[in-house]
Amino acid sequence: MTITGSPVFWILLVLAVVAVITYLERLMDFRRARVDYQDFLEGVINILEAGNDSEALVVCEDTGVPVANVVATAIRHRDGTPEVLREAVNSQGRAEIGRLDRRLATIAIMGQIAPALGLLGTILGFARTVLKINSVEVVSRADLMVGVMDSLVVAAAGLAVSIVTTVMYGSLRTRLERTTLELEAAASRIVGYVMSRKNREDAK
Repeated sequence: MTITGSPVFWILLVLAVVAVITYLERLMDFRRARVDYQDFLEGVINILEAGNDSEALVVCEDTGVPVANVVATAIRHRDGTPEVLREAVNSQGRAEIGRLDRRLATIAIMGQIAPALGLLGTILGFARTVLKINSVEVVSRADLMVGVMDSLVVAAAGLAVSIVTTVMYGSLRTRLERTTLELEAAASRIVGYVMSRKNREDAK
């Protein structure tokens, strides 16, 4: 009876590998989505102030990060009503957040079920040990210790996977919240600018 004989241990190992791969993939996506939104907005607004709307749109499309996509939406709807403009920008913002939030729930679920799997592996390990005791007349101390250690290692593995995945999820959730705040700030500023510019043009 060894650790490698516990199917629950290998299930936990697979969960850990999948969680790490998912975390790294999401982390890279968050890093690609990062931009100094204030500097970016300043640059785009300067281009818009010069009357180069098409150039500003190209800059946003080439940048391709969530903030740029939201700003590009505002530029495309610059001639619409304030209600249409706000709805378009808010809709794009929700879409960007939804894309960044993709698969974060998977990591959270793994962190929640890992301790339960560890407990299950522990119970099954002790059950196998008891069955072995009942199946033979003489059981060595070494055999009992192997069975007990097998059960305890599976329990520890479940807790370890849970701790690691919880930390990974918390890290990604913090990045998501920060990105959400930046998107909201960028959306508010670009909508305010577009509406202000339109009012100036209408007043001429």
